[in-house]
Amino acid sequence: METIREKILTNWHLIRWVRLIMGLLIAFQAFQSKDILFGLLSALFIFQALTNTGCCGTAGCSVDSRDKNL
Repeated sequence: METIREKILTNWHLIRWVRLIMGLLIAFQAFQSKDILFGLLSALFIFQALTNTGCCGTAGCSVDSRDKNL
């Protein structure tokens, strides 16, 4: 089983960096404008970046390619 530390520190790719940067920029904007909804949105992006998940989870939207008869 993968530890939390390994999950956070490994497998950083472009989309994880984009989510982290977007989360930090939105958090800065939320702090500057004192907007709670922006703060929640930034927390979502930062959480997704740190845990390497998306809206569907890890590989939640993958397509089964075993059936070649389609």
